[in-house]
Amino acid sequence: MGALEINTKIVDGYIGLLQNLSPNDKLTLISRLTDSVKMDLSEKKSLFKEAFGAFESEESAEKIVDKIRNSRISTRQIESF
Repeated sequence: MGALEINTKIVDGYIGLLQNLSPNDKLTLISRLTDSVKMDLSEKKSLFKEAFGAFESEESAEKIVDKIRNSRISTRQIESF
């Protein structure tokens, strides 16, 4: 059973539940679902855009690089032959 088939069964189940709603309630539900999808899409776009930009710090780039290099821990053990 593929994902598409499972999704179709889920949607069919919801349709069965929604058949008893009044037309006005169905329109309200459609409106809310549409708003939800629009909000999800705008949040994804803003999160993607927030991933880019300058790193903000009061320390100089050299100090940050030095901190990174000094914090490295080497667990490498060289064995003799």
